[in-house]
Amino acid sequence: MTRLLVVLLGIIQFSFAYHAVKSGKGAMWVTIIIVFPVVGCLAYYFMEVFPGTREERAVRRHIHDIAKALNPDGELKHRAEEVTSNASVDNRAKLADECLAKGMFDEAIRLYESCLEGVHANDARVLFSCARAYFYNGNNRQAEEILARLEKAHPKYRRDEALLLEARVLDAVGETDRSLAIYERLRNIYVGFEAKYRHALLLKRIGREREADELFAFIAQSARRTALESEQEWVKLARAEREGKAA
Repeated sequence: MTRLLVVLLGIIQFSFAYHAVKSGKGAMWVTIIIVFPVVGCLAYYFMEVFPGTREERAVRRHIHDIAKALNPDGELKHRAEEVTSNASVDNRAKLADECLAKGMFDEAIRLYESCLEGVHANDARVLFSCARAYFYNGNNRQAEEILARLEKAHPKYRRDEALLLEARVLDAVGETDRSLAIYERLRNIYVGFEAKYRHALLLKRIGREREADELFAFIAQSARRTALESEQEWVKLARAEREGKAA
C-alpha cells in the first residue's frame, strides 16, 4: 500500500512538474514540487491549475449567487451608481442586464434601446439582450424585429440561443409552422435540453402528442449523460410531463 502511494505521488509530482515547465511557470515551481512533494503539489494545483478550470468557475458562480441572495439589490445599486458617474454604453448595458434579471423589463428595454446608437447601433450583445427583454415583456413583434436586425448584422452571434428565442417569439405570435421549423433545425445542434423541451411542449399543444412524448422520453432517458445542474431543470420538467400523462 505504501509503495502504491509513493508511486502515485511520484506520478502526480511528475505531472505537475511537467505542466509547470510546459506552461512556463518557472524552475521555482519545479523545485518546490520536488522538494516538498505533498505541500508543493497542493500549492501548485490551487495557485496555478485550479484558477480558470470549470470547477473554479462553478465555485465563483456559487459565491456570486450567495452574495446576491444575501444582498439581492446590491449589484443593481452598484450598476446604477456606475451609470450615474459614467453613462457609457457599457455601463448602461450592464445596468440593463441587472434590470432584466430583476424582471424590470420596461427599464431594461429603455436602457438597451438607449445603447443602440452611433457605432453601437448594431451591437450584437445589446441586440440579443434587448430582444430578450422585449419578449419577456410580452412585446413579441418588437422582439422579432430586433432579432431580425441581429441576424442581418451578426448572423453567427450566439446562433443557437438566438434561434431558440426566435422560435419562442414566433410561437407567441401564432406563427406555429415557422416556430416548428426552427425547433427542427435546433433538434440536432442545440447543446442541452431546453430547445427539445420547448419543442415538445409546442408539439403537445397542437395535438402531436406521440412526437412530444418521444422528445420528453429522450430528455428523461438522457439525464445520466449530463451532470450540469442547469440541465436538470429540463429533465425534471420532462419527467413531470410524462408522469402527468401516465396519471
